[in-house]
Amino acid sequence: MLKQNLSLKLQQKLSPQQIQLMKMLQLPTVELEQRVKDELSENPALEEGEERDDAETAAEENTESLDQQENEQDDDRDDIDLSDYFDDDTPDYKLQVQNKGRDEEERETPLAGGNTFQDILRSQLALRDIDERTQLLGEHLIGNLDEDGYLRRELDAIVNDLAFTANVTTTTEDLEAALKEVQALDPAGVGARDLRECLLLQLRRLPHAAETLTARAIVDKHFDAFTKKHYDRIMERLEIDEDALKDAIAEIMRLNPKPGNTGRDSDKPVQEIVPDFIINTVDGQLELQLNGRNTPELRVSRQYREMIAEYQRNKKDPAAQDALVFLKQKLDSAKWFIDAIKQRQHTLLVTMEAIMEHQRDFFLTGDETRLKPMILKDIAEKVRMDISTVSRVANSKYVQTNYGTILLKFFFSESLTNQEGEEVSTREVKKILKDAIEAEVKKNPLTDEELTELLKGKGYNIARRTVAKYREALKIAPTNLRKAL
Repeated sequence: MLKQNLSLKLQQKLSPQQIQLMKMLQLPTVELEQRVKDELSENPALEEGEERDDAETAAEENTESLDQQENEQDDDRDDIDLSDYFDDDTPDYKLQVQNKGRDEEERETPLAGGNTFQDILRSQLALRDIDERTQLLGEHLIGNLDEDGYLRRELDAIVNDLAFTANVTTTTEDLEAALKEVQALDPAGVGARDLRECLLLQLRRLPHAAETLTARAIVDKHFDAFTKKHYDRIMERLEIDEDALKDAIAEIMRLNPKPGNTGRDSDKPVQEIVPDFIINTVDGQLELQLNGRNTPELRVSRQYREMIAEYQRNKKDPAAQDALVFLKQKLDSAKWFIDAIKQRQHTLLVTMEAIMEHQRDFFLTGDETRLKPMILKDIAEKVRMDISTVSRVANSKYVQTNYGTILLKFFFSESLTNQEGEEVSTREVKKILKDAIEAEVKKNPLTDEELTELLKGKGYNIARRTVAKYREALKIAPTNLRKAL
């Protein structure tokens, strides 16, 4: 049975402008610049430049009118009819070509220059003294190499691929022969199926010196013990002393574990970090300023305002009404965008001031151990904003200090209570932990239990599993993998 009734309902809902403001708030400086350029190109009611009052605008218009009159007088004096110098009566439409329809998009495909890593390998393979079938199989294997230069797929799977996709019948033995030809190409180690084979391929090309032969024996026969750094077991089985083992390990460490990336690092674009804030220390005081690129000078077009006033006089005209609606939409959008930029600047400055005051000792000294525990909630309570707003400000933002350009997230950390009952930052504990590991004797590295006792001796009551968690967060290997001769 259907019924109709009236009810009141109260709910919170974000407007489209608020959603866009939140998105703009988390943009870093470089992306904000692009966002401003996009808005300028899409909205003709928005212009670059400072907002001016009516007096300045009138003075500028008078100056422009005088300049225009002078230019018109010059044009009258220098008016020359250039048509007398041309006797070509060919119509313009015969000099143009249009092979596309009006509704068809003009798309240009960018062309990439240079040769890929696979192209270089194929060109080398073509120079080898092999038959056509081996070359065909070798080219297919090259196409299956990953970005590190490894062949991760099983040969049985590649046999099936050749049969179904290229209608080529082959065997794993034929692919093994073709793979040997690929592995003979440069750089050494390409075409390997795992790290052990990659290192062996490189060692086999080196001169047969004593350290090279020992290194080959370690990688070939004792690779598992080598990865686990069981050096005593290797010396015992190979019957060598510690100096010979050191020379062999040095030879192995000079090898390239990713031959496919040999020339790729230099081709990577360098990403410039643009700081959003700048903090300077002047006479023991901190001075905060927003990067000037975060404060674009924008104004609403005066011409659009005049057009709205003109169309309002002709409201009865349907075309004028449609134009008036369009102009008002563009004008309101321009005003909102300018207000959103100003609100973004205010929010960034207020939030960064709270962070700077909370971490004042660090900004004055640059000592990580002076960092105080700080979470998003602490700053949100100080600036009286939502935690999500503070999170957006801290996301992907950098601050330039006297001690380098630092990501804002660096200053946020949990708290830890020491033996004196004071709350200290976990980053302070991590810094002490990192310094202790860097200063340890590599032949006998500190265990997690020893690190725990060391921290307790400094007044930090901390469990061993917490030490292990902090060590993993610092990307420091466990004790057995830090061991070195």
